[in-house]
Amino acid sequence: MPLDATLLEILACPKCKGELEYRVAGGEEALLCHACRLRYEVDDGIPIMLIDEAKPL
Repeated sequence: MPLDATLLEILACPKCKGELEYRVAGGEEALLCHACRLRYEVDDGIPIMLIDEAKPL
């Protein structure tokens, strides 16, 4: 289930406050911050926006 477009418009990277890219690959959803080179997982349609939980790109 893709994230709502309105939600995507207001979400920002919690580290740099930059823009996020929504990506679905291999059945996994994630929000990518290219400035910080971090990947935030989306679990059951809920973005996990914790810096400590982010994975490097």
